[in-house]
Amino acid sequence: MWTDERVELLKKLWGEGLSASQVAKQLGGVTRNAVIGKVHRLGLSGRATPSRPARARPQTPRTLVRGRPDPLTTETASEKRVRDASAETADADEERGLEPAERTTVLTLTEHTCKWPIGDPGRPGFHFCGRGADQNAPYCVEHARLAYQPVQARRNRERDRMRKDRLVS
Repeated sequence: MWTDERVELLKKLWGEGLSASQVAKQLGGVTRNAVIGKVHRLGLSGRATPSRPARARPQTPRTLVRGRPDPLTTETASEKRVRDASAETADADEERGLEPAERTTVLTLTEHTCKWPIGDPGRPGFHFCGRGADQNAPYCVEHARLAYQPVQARRNRERDRMRKDRLVS
């Protein structure tokens, strides 16, 4: 398959900047991957010239089309619901008066502390509950009740939310 003549032709074509597919067509009887493998084994990875010169793109600033929100900065309805639910939980924790000693950062979490996130992770003041958690449980009793709800109760709550969303829109 790889005779001395074919190897020399491969080196010549590769040096001229042909792609592996183009070299395979010219040689005949070999695949693009076979050419790539042989080039690698021969140590020909450096190219004399690129197979296709890169075209310079004009550097025009991107403009935002009117009427369309920026997808990177726009919050979806589901993200808003999650943020609102997190804020409600944070407010509830504030009302219960979580002691500052119980507020825990990711660096101070242990296997025996509640890992319930409180607040927005992208904002200052974000922390975890930090109250004592049962062995082999990630949350304290109160947050475990929120996290592990019976399926039927969760479905009912989601159905009620969807109805409420339809009424609002």
